[in-house]
Amino acid sequence: MSTQSILLGGVEAGGTKFICGVAAADGVIIDQIRIPTTSPDETLDAVAAFFVDAQSRHGQISALAIVSFGPLSLKADAPDFGAITSTPKPGWSDVNLLARLRRRLDVPMTLDTDVNGAAVGERLFGSGQGLESFCYVTVGTGVGVGVMIDGAPHGGANHPEAGHIRMPRAKGDETFSGVCPFHGDCLEGLASGPALQARWGAAAETFYHDHPAWPMAAEYIAGLCTNLTYTLRPERIIIGGGVMQPHMYDLVRQALVRQLGGYDASLRGLDMKTYIAAPTAGVSAGLIGAWALAYRSVTGTWPKGWATQGHDQIEVEMVDATGIEPVTPSV
Repeated sequence: MSTQSILLGGVEAGGTKFICGVAAADGVIIDQIRIPTTSPDETLDAVAAFFVDAQSRHGQISALAIVSFGPLSLKADAPDFGAITSTPKPGWSDVNLLARLRRRLDVPMTLDTDVNGAAVGERLFGSGQGLESFCYVTVGTGVGVGVMIDGAPHGGANHPEAGHIRMPRAKGDETFSGVCPFHGDCLEGLASGPALQARWGAAAETFYHDHPAWPMAAEYIAGLCTNLTYTLRPERIIIGGGVMQPHMYDLVRQALVRQLGGYDASLRGLDMKTYIAAPTAGVSAGLIGAWALAYRSVTGTWPKGWATQGHDQIEVEMVDATGIEPVTPSV
């Protein structure tokens, strides 16, 4: 297939919104929409309707990739392959994204996690450029970890769930029970945005820079980075999400140096300013990653030399899922 004839569909499925778009083979945005996450029926019907309408106006989509919140069933021979499994998002457990969209769309589809999608986007346009192995971490409503190995997202038997590892308690935090509905005081239960709010009685974005919540959260996030460093030895750890306010990066770096404890000359020589990095691909990283996954499913290769024009317009106006009016940006 000539790449000139390729149209790529992408969906970044989040807990508050689904961002959907169509792009050309060179990555230039053709069409897009932002749909609020409500019930599975309402939301997925709106997603399908957008792509049906987009194909009527732009032509047949060659492949569609969805990157989604999870947990997900990603093993192809699993009975529930394509489904969101035991998510804390009300009403979304056991919803099979692939099966529901395939009822409406005759398009080859792939599915991966939102953090793996963002990791792909960071490798193309952001802080992962030029790297073959790195981790992408998000610390917000939950804690997710995407892993890139040999330039591709890692899955294995299923996707990693490093956000639910158990952590030593930070000093002064011995009695907080945690907020994870499955594990209580796992990493997500101790360091996510909801955990900070439950522990301190206010949203993290209202805290001053010297609030004790920040060094405590940094200690937990550095613990995750310590484990990722020892087990995977990535070239870089990119950390995003609402909890990672700008001043948090130095706190995490300092805590990570303490936790590594001077072990191994190769670790002592790490440049923490580049090893622990902020994402730089922007809010569009997940959708860009979805398009790249779709491109790879068609061509067998990752895209190169993609245009960045219009990617700052991916956060388009929210629309009512019951009355879709697709938006075509000016690019």
